[in-house]
Amino acid sequence: MNKLYKILICVLKPLIKIVYRLKITGMENIPKSGRAILCPNHTSNADPVILAISCPRQVFFMAKKELFSNKFLRKILLYLGAFPVDRGNRDKGAINIAEEVLQKGNILGLFIEGTRSKTGEFLKPKNGAALLACNTHTPVVPICISGGNQKRVRAFRKNVINIGSPIYYGEKNNAEMDGKEIRNFSRQIMDAIMGLSGTIKKQS
Repeated sequence: MNKLYKILICVLKPLIKIVYRLKITGMENIPKSGRAILCPNHTSNADPVILAISCPRQVFFMAKKELFSNKFLRKILLYLGAFPVDRGNRDKGAINIAEEVLQKGNILGLFIEGTRSKTGEFLKPKNGAALLACNTHTPVVPICISGGNQKRVRAFRKNVINIGSPIYYGEKNNAEMDGKEIRNFSRQIMDAIMGLSGTIKKQS
């Protein structure tokens, strides 16, 4: 954890905990060392900061490039270990950075839906997390961030972060997965996230 990240987290942590009244369960499921992909749902612009201050290790985020257009927010995101991704195209540069982050034994934060749900409902999962997990042999930690009885995270109300047990990409160690297997693994991760919310619903 670099010094700037540590300072920023120390500054933000008490403020975020007061504003969002966080309750966190399953912290023991985040590996104390080694690479991992933290894979939460996404309903609020505050989700990356909430996840960062809730994790005992530094989290490197893949975030949409539009967020980096604001100079102030750009600085915060960079200090938080975020890097931009062009969601409209297959951003090979961002994928390479993500793989490098994992190969160095770090934690990557990746929102599985690929975008923020404005209604709080779960969206269809993207395949990025499953692909990275397969390519780098990395466990995926499913996380559900919710507003408790409310679907969306909201300020000045109780919000809940449930962290599930790591999921591995399958029994085919050192073997590539085909497209169908990647999609199935993405659905498995999404089902685990929904299960942490108490909601079980098959994705189409």
